[in-house]
Amino acid sequence: MTEQEIMQEWLEPSTLYVSVCCTAYNNEAFIVEALDSILSQKTTFPFEIIVRDDASTDNTASIIQTYQEKFPNIIKPILEKENQYSQGVKALPVTFAQAQGNYIAICQADDYWNDTTKLQQQIDFLEANSDYVITYHDCEAVTKDGIIHADLGGAKRDLTAQELQRCTPIYTLTACFRNVIQNYPKEHYSARIADLFLWSMLGAYGKGKYLENIKYARYRIHAGGIFSQKTKKERYEMAMSTDATLFIYYSHRSNKELSQYFKHKLVNDWILSENTRILLKDIAFYHWERFKRKVKGKFNKYIKKNLDRFN
Repeated sequence: MTEQEIMQEWLEPSTLYVSVCCTAYNNEAFIVEALDSILSQKTTFPFEIIVRDDASTDNTASIIQTYQEKFPNIIKPILEKENQYSQGVKALPVTFAQAQGNYIAICQADDYWNDTTKLQQQIDFLEANSDYVITYHDCEAVTKDGIIHADLGGAKRDLTAQELQRCTPIYTLTACFRNVIQNYPKEHYSARIADLFLWSMLGAYGKGKYLENIKYARYRIHAGGIFSQKTKKERYEMAMSTDATLFIYYSHRSNKELSQYFKHKLVNDWILSENTRILLKDIAFYHWERFKRKVKGKFNKYIKKNLDRFN
């Protein structure tokens, strides 16, 4: 499909505009499928694709440039000269800062959408329901050998604003939300799981809608996947670190309810972690021994002081 064929379906004049954010690193084997799945969206409104390559060492950047030449009014590339992730820079916030649309959708370069009406359904709902800030749907994991029917942990129901603020997980590649956050705070850039932090911030603006009629998006599991290849322990540590960042974020904003929530969540998760149970056992033993020594010392002083009374 040509750029002209895509754009001729857009109604004019249109006040709607959607920015699709796509981040890439060494994804030459997958990025064509990702970009094609976005370009195949049948919409009555304009959309742009902000695709950022983080200094890939393969042909990812050249593929993006080829697409930009073919779709110059839709593809908006960001081509880093030096890898930013290794310097602690999160990918998605960089693309969000460039988003000009009323709405933002996400599709990483190693994932892809599987429904050509996805964006239209999500925008139609958000336009008709001002009390909702984000829509999302289901996805399934896929490897080179086929589809894995496994629960990846994302919400499959509507979420209240409070549930969003408490960073209930959502499948990132399915999210489409209002572009209401104008200045992303420094805590968002330092969060280990920036997506969870984002859902929490969006909860200040409304509720979340699960759209069950949208076909599954595809989350790709492969050797180069940054998050999919993390161990269970590493993911747990990332989640705890994000909770700590959210505690700091809401503390700085004097939101006692949410700061206390993330503080308690962090403490509970810390206590339940395997390494912490061992540590707590050692701490408990240490304090018990100190307690016994303290009591024994006081008892000995008492005996010595009152020795004559016992004679």
